[in-house]
Amino acid sequence: MSAFLRFCARKALPLIADIEVHGDVGKLPKGGYMLASNHLGRLDSLVVYCVIDNDDLIHPLTDKYKKYWYGRLAGKIFNVTWLTRGEADMSAMKEFISRLKNGAIMVIAPEGTRSKAMSLLKAEPGAIYIASTAKVGIIPVALTGTEDADVVARLKKFKRLKITITAGDEIYYPPDIKSVKGAERDKLLQDSIDEVMCRIAAMLPERYRGYYGDFPRTKDLLSQTFPQN
Repeated sequence: MSAFLRFCARKALPLIADIEVHGDVGKLPKGGYMLASNHLGRLDSLVVYCVIDNDDLIHPLTDKYKKYWYGRLAGKIFNVTWLTRGEADMSAMKEFISRLKNGAIMVIAPEGTRSKAMSLLKAEPGAIYIASTAKVGIIPVALTGTEDADVVARLKKFKRLKITITAGDEIYYPPDIKSVKGAERDKLLQDSIDEVMCRIAAMLPERYRGYYGDFPRTKDLLSQTFPQN
């Protein structure tokens, strides 16, 4: 199914969208890593297939979508792993970790939900726990042009979508969390996911940066990319 979806993404999407890919995606490893992106709309999951060459993809999705027909359909199409909303789903976590160790790619939006404001929300640290336990790196990816409202408005007027995919140049390896506990571990997890999100924010236009727009780390990364004269 992943091979079919990748074919559709690369053949069908260009028929309705101008897609710009930034970053050297040719250097992406074949497997055993996590791809973390901002979450703007329902098209996000399909768009990432444009840059991934692996048939073993992990798509987590909260079980609240099971009550909607389109959620169940998406679950079958993308072969998602359902997550129990509002609690630590250890069964799903174990599956993610095991598959990552065996070379799968996990596609995840650390914000946990689509941003209705189109700008970054505060991220949850679950992605760091999974990546650290599986001992895999995280590649930050920034998306623009996949907002549901914009996609619908453009398609209604037969206008082409304008989508950008920007992959980070460096893989982020989260710290080992086994040696810390309690509040110290909670802080380490949050600081680590904030680092990933700041890297995403620095690749996005200003209006998309949201919660992470004023983080010192975001400003530091922007200053490195766009040094002042």
